[in-house]
Amino acid sequence: MEEDHVDRFLVTIDTAGVGLDLDVEGIVDRIGGLNRRFKNALGETLAEYELTPEDWHVLTPLRLHHGDRTSSPGSLASELELSSGAMTSRLDRLEQRGYLRRLPDPADRRSVLVELTDEGRAAWDAAAEVQARKEAFFASALTKREQRTLNDLLRKLMLAFEAREPSTKER
Repeated sequence: MEEDHVDRFLVTIDTAGVGLDLDVEGIVDRIGGLNRRFKNALGETLAEYELTPEDWHVLTPLRLHHGDRTSSPGSLASELELSSGAMTSRLDRLEQRGYLRRLPDPADRRSVLVELTDEGRAAWDAAAEVQARKEAFFASALTKREQRTLNDLLRKLMLAFEAREPSTKER
């Protein structure tokens, strides 16, 4: 099998005689390297649509989780683990872009709801479509069977982490 840069790094570790488990180091370094590359690809996609990762994280739950496309700012902040100040800043920026609007909460006159606009939905959908094509291209290095096997193995690792850190939310 062809060597990647991690294989060459593992030779360096082995030669140094530091006693690390090379299989474990290979897993960790490859997952980390792939994660950086996936994040960079998403960043490039978002930049094409003049979105930031922070914008994406606000628009995503409005697009995916909220059937009526509304949420309270407090609920969004909690879901994204943001302070109210950080949430307000992100909402202000997205509202100025026309991607969301604040509406009075019919259940509480003192509160507002955040609603995804048609423009916000269109921007999210367009970026998601481009990113999905990129991710499908990356995954095409594996057969469908290999993709399922890798998913099963990664799920096993994720479950081990989640069992140790049950309060950690992942996105």
